[in-house]
Amino acid sequence: MIDVLWVLVGIFIGSIGGILTISLVSAGKFDDLQNEIQDLRNQRQLLKEEIHRLNVPKSKPTPRKKRSYRPRNKKR
Repeated sequence: MIDVLWVLVGIFIGSIGGILTISLVSAGKFDDLQNEIQDLRNQRQLLKEEIHRLNVPKSKPTPRKKRSYRPRNKKR
């Protein structure tokens, strides 16, 4: 009977220790997750701006001035 009690106490202490360990390990990952989410939001915003910039119709460039034609001197 005492052995069963010790096993139950061990399971109880082990589960508490495991929960504490998991919470401490995952606390650092939560900050990383928030940073990654913010990076992805920034990247999404930049891509939206790039798509908008590429979809805006561009005006035609101003034409060049016409060059005056000068005939070449023929030496024949």
